[in-house]
Amino acid sequence: MNIAIDLGSDRTRVYIENKGKVLDEASVITYDVDTHEIFAVGDEAYAMIGKTPVGIRAAHPLDSGVIAQSDLVEEMVSIMLREVCAAKIVNPRVVTAIPCKLTEVEKRAVVNAVSSFGARKVYLIETPKAAALGCGMDIMSPHGVFIADIGSGTADIGVLSLGGISAGKSVKHAGSAMDEEIVKFIRKKYNLIIGTNMAESCKRAVGCVYEPTDDTSFRVKGRDAVSGLPRYVDVSGVEIMEAISEIANEIVTAIRDVLEQTPPELIGDIYTDGIILTGGLAKLQGLAKLVSVATKLRVRVHKYAPDCVIMGCGKAIGFIGKEPSAGISPLLMAY
Repeated sequence: MNIAIDLGSDRTRVYIENKGKVLDEASVITYDVDTHEIFAVGDEAYAMIGKTPVGIRAAHPLDSGVIAQSDLVEEMVSIMLREVCAAKIVNPRVVTAIPCKLTEVEKRAVVNAVSSFGARKVYLIETPKAAALGCGMDIMSPHGVFIADIGSGTADIGVLSLGGISAGKSVKHAGSAMDEEIVKFIRKKYNLIIGTNMAESCKRAVGCVYEPTDDTSFRVKGRDAVSGLPRYVDVSGVEIMEAISEIANEIVTAIRDVLEQTPPELIGDIYTDGIILTGGLAKLQGLAKLVSVATKLRVRVHKYAPDCVIMGCGKAIGFIGKEPSAGISPLLMAY
């Protein structure tokens, strides 16, 4: 039996062959700083962020789509996989997605983390390819497909044809960077210190990057920077747009850069089909409209945008051991 893993900066998802997606947990681990004893992983650990006692730390071991703390990632992956696999899978083959433009050292770190569970073979697939497969697109044909997978750690953008990426780019500022900008904005404007979890909740509730459609507000709670006492303020979508628009525009600029690098024949296909947005941030209010206005192309957000990559990794399992036809790029990189 084979499995697929999407090691995201925000969420880790696992797919088991013939079973589908079996796990979707936060990419967070809580541990003792001195003894390195693991207390919790996943959603349980996420709930502890900013609330742990001295000596205990809740951390995101993946940052901007790459492994920041390899030992913690290995522990997190092993614990999560044991929860869903138990002893049913012995030495599985694993397919996992990676951002575009990773160095060989960064790829090896991902392979080592996944191998810690006892995988006998690891196959890497670039995120745009996995996202396109998850959308049900035929990326093995000589037809251009434009995919922008916008997640928490990175925005991976690619034009796909004949199994390969004709033009691509990875932006290491996405959802998590927006959360940090909201934290800074609230502190600067209201003298209120909030955590990243509160900032993320605010972004999900009223976050917008293109002309808010309503005047709803969200109550953020934190500590007054002057008095040190608890306080709250109500912030609007217009204010959050002011905080996160720079990062949104950086993603849009990257999409335009990829279009400029795309061969003319593929541009014709993209003009007909438009751009597909996937990833957890794809459903951010106004993002599709912002991209459409900037590129003058039709932009659509996939119905199951957050799950496209893991479902694509699951489909990629079927390509293990298959030799590509002449003129078609290999879909997977074996390690």
